[in-house]
Amino acid sequence: MSTTTETEIVAAVRKGRREGQTEMVGRYAERVFAMIVRQVTDVMDAQELTQDTFLRAFSHIDSYDPQRASLSTWLCRIAYRLTLDFLKRRRPQIVSIEDSQVWQTDISDAELEAELSTGREERIEQLMEMVDDLPDDERMLLTLYYFEDRPLTEIAYITGVDPKVLAKRLYRTRKKLLKGLKN
Repeated sequence: MSTTTETEIVAAVRKGRREGQTEMVGRYAERVFAMIVRQVTDVMDAQELTQDTFLRAFSHIDSYDPQRASLSTWLCRIAYRLTLDFLKRRRPQIVSIEDSQVWQTDISDAELEAELSTGREERIEQLMEMVDDLPDDERMLLTLYYFEDRPLTEIAYITGVDPKVLAKRLYRTRKKLLKGLKN
């Protein structure tokens, strides 16, 4: 594994050195691709979006601020925006009218987590299908939080949304999934 630091990688990319670009891609491409491919089911599209992410990063490297986020998080922010733009162009806009009964029943986080994490295989399969049908931003939030294991503060940076708002969205999305499982 390379001992090149993020600071050195960024400095090399800023100078236009190919070694810096190669190191950045080598170190972070797999993680960026993994995040994108969970949203975009076509592998070729996911590969193209991954390439676009790095091209955008190379051309906007001067906007990277290591005080605000790690290089990995900054790259995921670029990938997040490119992926949502791609999905908006590809998928017709679906407006969901949420059932008001979902919000009337209060359930604790612990109860919600226990119910959603029941390990039966058919239930997991049903849950994954429901996640696939969620709006793009909700699906991306679940991906970043559960699959990428990112804290809400990092997700807030990536998405540009306040962490408290994200916590509420995460709760509502999980509640929506629970309601779907019970039906």
